[in-house]
Amino acid sequence: MWSLETLGRVRLSRHFFMRDFLYSEIGNFHEIQNIPDNPDLAIQTGRALCSTLLDPLEETFGRVGVRSGYRSPSLNRFGNENRLNCARNDNPLECHIWDRGEGDERIAGASVVIPWFADQYETGRDWRDLAWWMHDHLDYSEIWFFPKLRAFNLVWRPIPLRRIDSYIVPRGTLLRAGAKPTEKLSTRKARYADFPKFRGIDYP
Repeated sequence: MWSLETLGRVRLSRHFFMRDFLYSEIGNFHEIQNIPDNPDLAIQTGRALCSTLLDPLEETFGRVGVRSGYRSPSLNRFGNENRLNCARNDNPLECHIWDRGEGDERIAGASVVIPWFADQYETGRDWRDLAWWMHDHLDYSEIWFFPKLRAFNLVWRPIPLRRIDSYIVPRGTLLRAGAKPTEKLSTRKARYADFPKFRGIDYP
């Protein structure tokens, strides 16, 4: 039997614990508990998300801030029904409910902010620089960029879709699922030539 305290202490990867993903402003304000129906599955998919995608970001760019992580089905349903920026539970692109699906249908995602890049953006950086960097370095499934804080949804699936979209100008789809990049590799590399070296933080 899982307790909420025990669940929060579960280490998902080198840099992240389950507690990092359980806080919800919606749940806190409306007094809705954010507890997985299937903790074991939530941990399994959360570990894949963190080790595959979030750890490399943190080791390269420094701290990654989790804007919105795991959402229980009941919490996400409430958010959708009350127009609080949550997709329907049955939406195949809803990535915050980690404890649903089996096999290749599993999914885990989080809305995150990279402070290093947010600062870069404020001085004129193009969001596509980071988008193409992630495309060339990470085994992501979907990426969605948002204007506030230059946050983005980063999604893991066992079989990645490799899709990139943005609500930041230029808005729309940068890369459709299964499509080839619209820019050559040399052009993409020039965009992020001044980025920190991949996994660039030297931890003791």
